[in-house]
Amino acid sequence: MANSYSLIPLAFFTLLFGHALARFPLDSKWYDAHATFYGDMQGGETMQGACGYGDLFQQGYGLETTALSTALFNEGYKCGACFEIKCVNDPQWCLKNVNSITVTATNFCPPNYSKPDGNWCNPPQKHFDLSMKMFTTIAIYEAGIVPVKYRRVPCVKRGGVKFELRGNPYFLMVLVYNVANAGDVLRVYIKGSNTNWAPMTHNWGQVWHTGMNLVGQDLTFWVTTSDRKALEFVSLIPSNWQFGQTYEASRNF
Repeated sequence: MANSYSLIPLAFFTLLFGHALARFPLDSKWYDAHATFYGDMQGGETMQGACGYGDLFQQGYGLETTALSTALFNEGYKCGACFEIKCVNDPQWCLKNVNSITVTATNFCPPNYSKPDGNWCNPPQKHFDLSMKMFTTIAIYEAGIVPVKYRRVPCVKRGGVKFELRGNPYFLMVLVYNVANAGDVLRVYIKGSNTNWAPMTHNWGQVWHTGMNLVGQDLTFWVTTSDRKALEFVSLIPSNWQFGQTYEASRNF
């Protein structure tokens, strides 16, 4: 019993250390950008989107989300990344006594080349189109657009990495989400119980695909995030898997 009790302070310290570490930025430098908002206070129009996510509430992202301009979106590879954002240099519209917000990239703010001026999502501008809830946390609603500073921060997630299976036997698509720390996935490899390792192709957002027929096989994944950290999820998905199902790993980044 003495050994069991002695582990409690260690576990408590480890938990506190983990939460403290999550507050350290991935990049300590602040960068200039602008922010607007879309949708309503309940998140209308922010669901689905160009990252491949569905119901952002069910998937754990909620209202703490943003769409990224072309300069930040990186053809969908930045989906899942987390950003700390603060309103700056605009005392008329920035809310006082508000430090910053943290949001996850879940959508794309498309450029509009028919408008030579006034489209903040056109390259090369770095822009965040926030959910209304997040925008009105740092700025007054009537502002419409405000200057901000941003930096990459670790994503804090509950539970393990999740894999949602889509497609058909000859075109398996996998949405990888609920990814902690870096948040954005750089590459995915897949292995069936009867096959060798094979790279998955980046389809769109955080959806990856393969043309191998893996029906009836256990599925193992090797996932690498943008900070070059990699995890193997051995036989995560059992051989009786079905399209439309989601499987959660026991660990995260």
